Amino acid sequence: MIGLYALATMAKEGPVYGYQLAERIADRTDGAWRPGAGAIYPALGSLARQGLARASRGPGRRLYAITPRGRAFLGRIRSQWMGGGQSGPDLSRLWAEISGAGDPGEHLVRHLRRHLDSIVNVLDREPDMRTGGESFRARVLTELAVAQDRLTVPAGSPRRTRARKARRRA
Repeated sequence: MIGLYALATMAKEGPVYGYQLAERIADRTDGAWRPGAGAIYPALGSLARQGLARASRGPGRRLYAITPRGRAFLGRIRSQWMGGGQSGPDLSRLWAEISGAGDPGEHLVRHLRRHLDSIVNVLDREPDMRTGGESFRARVLTELAVAQDRLTVPAGSPRRTRARKARRRA
């Protein structure tokens, strides 16, 4: 997680150093998670060893910059996990055990609630946020309608197929 976040930050904002990355993570999690040096520097070092980032000496600190190989890797991760097709492997059973939910369905419902709470928090902070020219609120409502349709229509029915196509267009 730290390595992927570091790559995304480097791709967007340029070189980073360890302390800066830890502060950014703490800021993005509202202080709930502040990884220490024992987590940050091994993750950055691993990126450098894999050729995904390049380390250089800056004034009093080591800077890490994404490499072309790192950009390609990040692009593959983003298209795999955020693309319109497959969303990657289903890890719900593993996460259910880790979280103590026991039942993968219960874990997924808890996860859904957390995501919905996060969406509400974003809307409370930035009510006019736009994504690709469309309001975030409208996009969320569209996705919820598609999800409701998918959950209430039997698999393989023509309506379910239309719902998937509508989601891809949205």
